[in-house]
Amino acid sequence: MENIYLILVIVLFVLAISDLVVGVSNDAVNFLNSAIGSKAAPFKIIMAIAALGVFIGATFSGGMMEIARKSMFNPGYFFFEEIMIIFLAVMITDVVLLDLFNTFGLPTSTTVSIVFELLGAAVGVAIIKAMNNPEIPMSDYINSAKALAIISGILISVVISFTVGAVVQFVARLIFSFRYEKRIKYLGALWGGFAITAITYFILVKGAKGATFMTTDTQNWIHNNSHLIILYSLIGWTGLLQISQWLFKLNILKFTVLVGTFALAMAFAGNDLVNFIGVPLAGYESFKVFISTPGATPSTFLMGSLSDPVQTKTFFLLIAGLIMVLTLWFSKKARKVVKTSVDLSRQSEGEERFGSSFFARSIVRSSIALSTSVNKIIPEPIKRQIEKQFDTSGLTPQKKDLDAPAFDMLRASVNLVVASILIASATSLKLPLSTTYVTFMVAMGSSLSDRAWGRDSAVYRITGVLSVIGGWFFTAFSAFTIAFLVANAILFGGQWAIAGLLILAFFMLIRSHLFSKKGETKEIETTEIEIEDINGVIQSEKVLEKCTISVTETLNKISQLYSNTLTSFEAEDRKSLKEIVKDVEQINKKTKKLKSNVFATVRKLQEESIDSGLYYVQVLDYLRETTHCLSFITNPCFEHLDNNHRVFTEEQFEDLNLLQIKVKSIIVKSIQIINKKNFSESNKIFEDQAALLEQIKSFRKGQLKRIKKDRAGTKISMLYLNVLHETQNMMLHLVNLLKAQRDFVTFLKK
Repeated sequence: MENIYLILVIVLFVLAISDLVVGVSNDAVNFLNSAIGSKAAPFKIIMAIAALGVFIGATFSGGMMEIARKSMFNPGYFFFEEIMIIFLAVMITDVVLLDLFNTFGLPTSTTVSIVFELLGAAVGVAIIKAMNNPEIPMSDYINSAKALAIISGILISVVISFTVGAVVQFVARLIFSFRYEKRIKYLGALWGGFAITAITYFILVKGAKGATFMTTDTQNWIHNNSHLIILYSLIGWTGLLQISQWLFKLNILKFTVLVGTFALAMAFAGNDLVNFIGVPLAGYESFKVFISTPGATPSTFLMGSLSDPVQTKTFFLLIAGLIMVLTLWFSKKARKVVKTSVDLSRQSEGEERFGSSFFARSIVRSSIALSTSVNKIIPEPIKRQIEKQFDTSGLTPQKKDLDAPAFDMLRASVNLVVASILIASATSLKLPLSTTYVTFMVAMGSSLSDRAWGRDSAVYRITGVLSVIGGWFFTAFSAFTIAFLVANAILFGGQWAIAGLLILAFFMLIRSHLFSKKGETKEIETTEIEIEDINGVIQSEKVLEKCTISVTETLNKISQLYSNTLTSFEAEDRKSLKEIVKDVEQINKKTKKLKSNVFATVRKLQEESIDSGLYYVQVLDYLRETTHCLSFITNPCFEHLDNNHRVFTEEQFEDLNLLQIKVKSIIVKSIQIINKKNFSESNKIFEDQAALLEQIKSFRKGQLKRIKKDRAGTKISMLYLNVLHETQNMMLHLVNLLKAQRDFVTFLKK
């Protein structure tokens, strides 16, 4: 019997390693987004500093481990076998759930996951116990007071983080403005000294309580001399930063951001390590107590010992920290999750990842109305002074460049300092605060204060924030429900259920890993030719080169997909047509992104090459319209086939097959001309297009005659006429694209 539970303990630790990998991949965004978004240092340096913070922070999390043992339930009411069922259900659920969220790039919270998984699994087992033994009420099994305190603390942290981030950023911007270079010279040392002192206090003074490597005497000395530590730290850091700035031209904001990255990584490891190894360690301690008790049986031995305080061995924490560091360096997913947070908080305009929503539009309208009312109360001199501090006009072109940081280092330092203080404070109080919630909401609050959410982007950014918050609630619901079901499955299914669930968990991990690899490959294939990949100031020739590649590859795909659409429709191959629809959506997204990047690309052109931007814009406009026409052909064909309607008649297919051959011929010839940059044969294309348009006109007349003679149904006639109309539009846009490309080349030859 003991061997079975020993195997389960080993399984828990194996799952813990996997959980560490997927957990760090998810939470890396929490301490990397500010440094990466502000481009404070090269990527490898940022990663090295974060890795060091994670490794050291792991040793500060010993006191947090008790949360996994007794926060959600009262262990004294559960038998050993029930405790092991709860812990196993939690780990299986956590690994699978986090990996699924990571695979699809959805930010989630490991803290919320583990809290609701513990609650769900405990409730699942407690319900069965309460049914078998009605004398003990359900409330005795669940530590409802502590559970509500933790859950409410997590939810309140969302509001507090957003508010504190917004207020601190507003004050910082009032002091330094967007043109902070001059003021940093005489106020930067004080700002940096205050920021680093705050970090030092909350991580050293408050975090020392949970450090496993510190003796009790050391902890007491730190506690008794905390005021002196704060005073000496403020004086020392301020003086050191000022001297370094004078002698070595130290960039104080950059240094503060890097120190903040280290601190936040450290706070993350100290607070969140319990999410990954707390449950396996609790399972290990339970097993040790069980085997050390003579005559104990799994179904009768109560686990009240889990309520006793325990100090986690530093050995376990260091191993966990090492795994987290290795994951941070080598995990592709750890680098994938940063984009959402940076996109929603970036200062510049650009393509928005999220759309608009009714709720977001309502919030923006209400905010505008409130702002108008407040502005009427504020005296004009104060308003002018505030506007001056937040004025971004006249900034150097480099700061508005496409390759510029998403936001400046002043905001990055605020994000890091505020988030690390809030997280370290919660750690000192042994509250499992969600680092994801805190860092994300601090970043959103600071971006709001920085007016990054302007009239042109506010609805999209708010929709994005609401989507992420909605995902958090979905995480909680999913974690509770799945853990509840898994616990009951193990309770009733026993060893067979455990084996089946473990196989399923590892299968899903392997499958999602392969899915992620395919996704990364596809992303590289579809983005490697985008204009936005050009670094620095660009020349018109470079734009033309990239533009030519984009146009010819897109036209090749359009020709292929157009032919495949009509062929699959004729064969009534619904599955194939569905795949074609997906391919058309991808090519539409690509051309949309190219067009969205026009503004940034034109800004990067050399001053003497600005006129060429006009032709570049025209080419992408026509390319975008051409792909639109293709989608207006493919989607209706699929919907028609999906609804099991009749396909075209033999006569109609003969018309379309002839049309398909001529369309393909025109596109192929156009691609050859564009590649050779020899437009002397363009007139032949224009003649072929004119002949094709006449043929389309003839086909349209033929269809109208069939309708007149009642030889064609309404739906099939509408679809046939739609295909003709969109093919005609596609050819018109193609010729205009060819002319724009010709004008582009001709302009550069002058």
